[in-house]
Amino acid sequence: MDETGKQPDEKIHSVSEIAQLVKDALKGFSRVWVAGEISGWKVYPSGHAYFKLKDASAQMSAVMFASACARCKQFSRLRDGAKVEAIARIDVYAPRGECQLVVLAARIAGEGELMARFIELRDKLRAEGLFDRPKKRIPFMPHRIGIVTSPAGAVIHDMGKTLTRRFPNLEITLFPVKVQGEGAKEEIAAALQWMDARGFDVVIVGRGGGSVEDLWAFNEEIVARAVAAMNTPTISAVGHQTDNTLCDFAADVRAGTPSIAAEMAVPVKDELVRKIAALSDRLAQAAQRAAETNAQRLDHLTQRLAAAPQSAAQCAETRLARLDAQLKPALSNALAIADARLARLDARLKPALSNALAVADARLVRADARIRPAADACVARAEKRLAATAGKLPLLDPYNPLKRGYTLTLDANGRTVRAASQVKAGDVVTTRTADGAFKSSVK
Repeated sequence: MDETGKQPDEKIHSVSEIAQLVKDALKGFSRVWVAGEISGWKVYPSGHAYFKLKDASAQMSAVMFASACARCKQFSRLRDGAKVEAIARIDVYAPRGECQLVVLAARIAGEGELMARFIELRDKLRAEGLFDRPKKRIPFMPHRIGIVTSPAGAVIHDMGKTLTRRFPNLEITLFPVKVQGEGAKEEIAAALQWMDARGFDVVIVGRGGGSVEDLWAFNEEIVARAVAAMNTPTISAVGHQTDNTLCDFAADVRAGTPSIAAEMAVPVKDELVRKIAALSDRLAQAAQRAAETNAQRLDHLTQRLAAAPQSAAQCAETRLARLDAQLKPALSNALAIADARLARLDARLKPALSNALAVADARLVRADARIRPAADACVARAEKRLAATAGKLPLLDPYNPLKRGYTLTLDANGRTVRAASQVKAGDVVTTRTADGAFKSSVK
């Protein structure tokens, strides 16, 4: 044994050998599940992601190579603070002598359990026939539309903008609710029941995109049953096109996004007006063509009648009467159908136009109520300033001091004499007093 305590037959290992020994010892951990929170997440141009996985007591360096990143369906949601469950192997990075996790796959923690709950509840409700009930048709031209969503965020803004752009003067009612977190499912179910009792033509329920956990309120049994119980036609617009919720299955119509739901709810008013105008033109043209055709046939029959014997004339009269009997009901029926269609369209458009006028009148009344007090206040302030200015005018009157015994002397040119040096002997000056004036000569 030497001074360091080494035995003569003991082998001296290099650092690389020690690192390899540790690496060999960890081969048994080639596939382990690890749960933790991501910290220091960074993706390099190579496509590799480097970060740390930590919990309350420890942390380990981790790497997710580009191939694993490309396979990870939830890669875009991996970031600092994300809680994940990862499949990894434990390795040693020899250049730094660090033990690290090589992540082979990762998912957001808890979503596996949520998906299992989703499938279980979906199968339960499907077995009850909740999703198989007859679906109600969305009205062609609804007047009152109810929306159940959060008042914050872009969803209500996008839907409102799309609805009013496609069909102005709609009556749109928002029932504001929480769309995730504690109490959200109860608020959504209560809002749907309230909307269903108020006679809306169609109800849209939805929110923007998010994770399975973010959208979970729309997978709750109470919400699915509330949607299925609606007598009002419902459109479900939850998440993105690829998201599926129990609310989607229970609703009458499923829309890929909230904006698409708004487009499905109402037609484009301008297009309807153009179609009505086109149908009216076609009807008028058809009636004119029918009249012209009948006139030509009548002329032809008249010519034949003049050249034919009495029997031919009688046949022609009979045929003409038969044609007239056939034609009149057809024309009357066509005109009746056209009148009915125009009446229905007029009945649909009149409430919208009346509502627009009522809204404009209300806005005018509100504007007048705001402007009139402001105008009165402005006039009052101007009158006050005028009175104050008028009160100061006497102080500026150059003849006012004359009333106190002073005089004002003017030279021959009417200029005020302020010093004796301004006049000379022989000049005639005018002296003004409070009650008159007199002239004098300078001696």
